[in-house]
Amino acid sequence: MIPVRCISCGKVVSAYFDEYQNRTAEGEDPKVVLNDLGVNRYCCRRMLISHVETW
Repeated sequence: MIPVRCISCGKVVSAYFDEYQNRTAEGEDPKVVLNDLGVNRYCCRRMLISHVETW
């Protein structure tokens, strides 16, 4: 489970995770996807890029 908010700044990042994961799985560049989603802060980008699902 991805945290709901960014640990550093508090912005909601969980709303972007599903679309980010789907688009990068299709082969899109993560940088382009994050720019399209409007995730500009490096701390929020880190949250999405470095997240690993643990079941």
